[in-house]
Amino acid sequence: MITLFFLCLTLISVTTSRAANPIEIEHTQVLEDVQVTATRASQRTPMAFTDLNRKDISAVNFGKDMPEILSTLPSITTTSDAGNGIGYTSIRVRGVDPSRINITANGIPVNDAESSQVYFVNMGDIVSSLKSMQVQRGAGTSTNGAGAFGASINMQTEDIGDKPYIGLDASAGSFYTHKQTIRFGTGLLGNHFGLQGRLSGIHSKGYLERAKTGLNSYFVQGAYFSENTMLKVLAFGGKEQTYHAWNYASKYEQELHGRRYNSCGKYKGRDGNLAYYDDQTDNYRQHHYQLLWNQILTKQLSLNVSLHYTHGNGYYEEYKEKATLSRYGLHGAASESDLIRQKKMSNDFYGAIASATYKPSATLQTTVGTAWNRYVGDHFGKVKWVKEPMDGFTAYQEYYRNRAWKTDFNVFAKGEWEFMRGVNAYVDLQYRNVTYKMQDPSDDYTATPSSDIWAHDKFHFFNPKVGVNYIINANHRLYASYAISHKEPVRNDYQDNNKQSLNAEKLQDVELGYKYSSAWLSAGVNLYYMYYNNQYVLTGKLNDIGEMIASNDNSGRSYRMGMELELSLKPLSWLRWDANATLSRNRNKDWNITLADGSTVNLGSTRTAFSPDFIMNNILTFSFKGLEMRLHHNLIGRQYLTNTDHEYYTNYNPDGTIDRTVEMFLHSATTLNAHLSYEINTEKLRLRKLGLKSANVGLSLYNICNKKNDNNGWAAPMYRMHGNAVEAFAIDDLYEAGFAPSATFHVMAHLSLNF
Repeated sequence: MITLFFLCLTLISVTTSRAANPIEIEHTQVLEDVQVTATRASQRTPMAFTDLNRKDISAVNFGKDMPEILSTLPSITTTSDAGNGIGYTSIRVRGVDPSRINITANGIPVNDAESSQVYFVNMGDIVSSLKSMQVQRGAGTSTNGAGAFGASINMQTEDIGDKPYIGLDASAGSFYTHKQTIRFGTGLLGNHFGLQGRLSGIHSKGYLERAKTGLNSYFVQGAYFSENTMLKVLAFGGKEQTYHAWNYASKYEQELHGRRYNSCGKYKGRDGNLAYYDDQTDNYRQHHYQLLWNQILTKQLSLNVSLHYTHGNGYYEEYKEKATLSRYGLHGAASESDLIRQKKMSNDFYGAIASATYKPSATLQTTVGTAWNRYVGDHFGKVKWVKEPMDGFTAYQEYYRNRAWKTDFNVFAKGEWEFMRGVNAYVDLQYRNVTYKMQDPSDDYTATPSSDIWAHDKFHFFNPKVGVNYIINANHRLYASYAISHKEPVRNDYQDNNKQSLNAEKLQDVELGYKYSSAWLSAGVNLYYMYYNNQYVLTGKLNDIGEMIASNDNSGRSYRMGMELELSLKPLSWLRWDANATLSRNRNKDWNITLADGSTVNLGSTRTAFSPDFIMNNILTFSFKGLEMRLHHNLIGRQYLTNTDHEYYTNYNPDGTIDRTVEMFLHSATTLNAHLSYEINTEKLRLRKLGLKSANVGLSLYNICNKKNDNNGWAAPMYRMHGNAVEAFAIDDLYEAGFAPSATFHVMAHLSLNF
């Protein structure tokens, strides 16, 4: 890595010495775009993808998290613990959970190396600093970091720009939600330098009770440009604090306490009355640093090199009722006591990435690249307070500690060759090597902690992708591709399944598509078949910190197949209709369950949890003299909370009589949102004399029809044979299925000023 750094400095000194002429902004944009060329798809790439530009992002960016920004795209469903799209949110693509989605910023991985999740709460308002995003569905192109098993999301941060500016974005609305963003840029200074940045604050009390969120974030970048060189240093990150809302209330609890009920932090005070712990919060800081060097060596050859470092540290604090004290290394007269614990982590992720693109002619382009990334993470817990007297107890007493290491290396080569007029062949070959080792991930107290390695797995993956893209003429395009991708298990897979060695997942992805485009109409259809070996599917159960448990014990083979339809129609200059729909079939081929008596039953082919058979979006946009109205209608089909095909479990009274049946699925959900905005004519109102270049005011109306939808859930009943059928059941327990309600009708007003 050090050698690579000095090589970069040497080459920079050589190439920048040639720069003497002023450079134009169009050229700086080309230089900045070199960074994502290696990992992004183009119209000649035979796969399904969607691009969002700066205008697309700004049209819906009023404080909600990135999953909400992407919710209009094909095959996407989103979740929100707080219910209003702010705080802990996540995204699924084609039913695939977020730990199987690869996400990068400027080609650099941002997935957590251990969990493979991206916690958008740690990057508050990052969308305000993005130039564009590309969502690739399926295996996607070769990329860096976590393997893509449902999609890749490639983020590109903002350009420096050629003009100086100061901007202010402000939003406020329901649930005491407010967002403030200050943006600034120097433009190009002396035709070679530039500085640009952002400061943001997003706060909300959330739709659920006490589900408050506080996000403070920043983004800053400085760049040097010469005729063929860009050197950019950037940093972004922030601090978050969110109140826990991960329990998801049962329908029975909602009957008792209301739909917005949140049981997190609940305890009984000394007076016996019900109370909620004020500091039942998640607290985390994360900082990303990137050094980007893009070099145009010749008209045919370009190079980019990146160095990156991410540091994160934080904890969540939780009130635990009647905790078993031996698990925390505590001793006293009582064996159980209420206590407050903090589970902490501190981690470092760093590495180097490089790629070179060679385009000798209009018909041939090749790219080679490599990446090396290293992760070191510490996990530890402390007891902050104990209710009962304890021998020798001191506040913040540590009760467990372990460490994990992960090294990820990959090298790839890909090429696009137009071997016949309009017919383009695509080949993408990647080798990936992953080494992951950890000390015992258990959070139980051990009197003599061991430094031994509990798990140590090494994975060698070869991920080939081939395809053909046929541009019939200016209007018609056909493509087909076949890809193999592999994915290593994540930390939770080891911990939740209590296994020291696990198999990797394998995906075979076939995509076949057609697209038509003209000045006023574009339409497309994409057919996909994704076949998995050892797929880790969400089981419907939660672990003790509210995270979904995944397993491949019960589903050695599974598949996802479907048809994605897209349409964009602009019949009039002031009217545009965009629509997309996904019809899919998602199945586990042989799903096994363990019955209450310990025996195992094979249920055969079953529906895959959290994978709706139908998703649809309709977006109508009306534009007239600075006024724009955007209507978004979203429909998501039924989602099952388990992989057993059971829609209900039967709750029995202690005497064996039936009490009631309890739902274990998310109903089909329909949502209608509206965004209204007006671009103020600052020149006509003579506001430019005051330095105001542009101004925009607007109002967003969410869930206009006031639907009571659920966006997520869990279920964990017992199973037994009832005649010749398997029955899901519980005994005097109405709490074995939980639901995350989405907010009913709510509003956000917004204002944007640019000086």
